[in-house]
Amino acid sequence: VQLVESGGSAVQDGDSLRLSCAASGRTYNSYVTAWFRQAPEKEREFLAAVERSNGNTHYADSVKGRFSISRDDDKDMTALQMNLLKVDDTAVYYCAEDDIGRTRFSGSYAVDWAYDVWGQGTQVTVSS
Repeated sequence: VQLVESGGSAVQDGDSLRLSCAASGRTYNSYVTAWFRQAPEKEREFLAAVERSNGNTHYADSVKGRFSISRDDDKDMTALQMNLLKVDDTAVYYCAEDDIGRTRFSGSYAVDWAYDVWGQGTQVTVSS
């Protein structure tokens, strides 16, 4: 499977943005799809995850209430709705899939090593 992110843009503080992650070449279902981000000179940061089996969602405390992850199984796409964007949200945003169940093994959705397929990223820049 390949993942391609889109929707990144330059926006103003307080704006909203919707990112999309499109999957192609799928031959098996994923366990979990997640969004991460990485700002310059910072560690990659978990944002949100959605379980394919039941649609349960999980969020980092830093974005809970502002970001929302959703999945469209018919289109094989995962979206990240981001509201009330802040300058600190500036980063490259990545979607990732756990296709072999490592998130279950790790006991956490926030560890990047649990995800084995990654997109190329999309840039989000928030200015004041």
